[in-house]
Amino acid sequence: MSGIYHQSGGYRKLHSFSFATIIHLGCIDFCKRFIHWKEDSLGKAVGQMVGASRSGKQNIIEGSERARTSAETEIKLTDVAKGSLSELQGDFEDYLVSRGVVPWSVQDPSHTAIMALRLDTFEYTDDLLHDYWTFLLLQKAKFSQWLDNEDPIVVANALIVLIQRATGLLGRQLKELERAFLERGGVREQMTKARQEARAEPESPACPQCEAPMRKRNSARGDFWGCSTYPACKGTRQV
Repeated sequence: MSGIYHQSGGYRKLHSFSFATIIHLGCIDFCKRFIHWKEDSLGKAVGQMVGASRSGKQNIIEGSERARTSAETEIKLTDVAKGSLSELQGDFEDYLVSRGVVPWSVQDPSHTAIMALRLDTFEYTDDLLHDYWTFLLLQKAKFSQWLDNEDPIVVANALIVLIQRATGLLGRQLKELERAFLERGGVREQMTKARQEARAEPESPACPQCEAPMRKRNSARGDFWGCSTYPACKGTRQV
């Protein structure tokens, strides 16, 4: 890859993406099981909740894929993903409180257990889609005792904790992306820098011995032109 373009893709290795995917699948299942159509006859609540969970997942994908040509876009989309998951958390909080229940305390045993569970890291293979989804479902199964529970209060609370983990990771990603942006700049800055460096570099002369292109080198005595085929040819020129 050139020095201009940033690395892109690789989102399947991000724990934030795996959490966001588990949350999306969990949200779909929650809505199917616990939000009766009579309570949401127009489908607005379900549509907004599933849409927010999908946005959290999909914006991580798009931000990662767009990173190659726009660091600014990657930052913006990562922030959108974080905001969408926070919106979803608000929906689950409302679900609980409207039923006279408050979210779990951080001291609750289930809250502590969900926070303590660690995800494995996915390693890319030559059968990417099959192997990733096999991996993801194994990670999701770690939380099955809460996500598959018959009590919607347990499931809603579990999803809130998972959202908190995902948004925490996305917050750290944003700080790292911002740090890298301030250090390297975006693609436009990299292109400008590369163009300026190319213009500043003097044209390479031909070697006086073999006529091959020469490369600028330096020594204790100063800069000089050396044959690009060195050590086969030891031709030099003064700069």
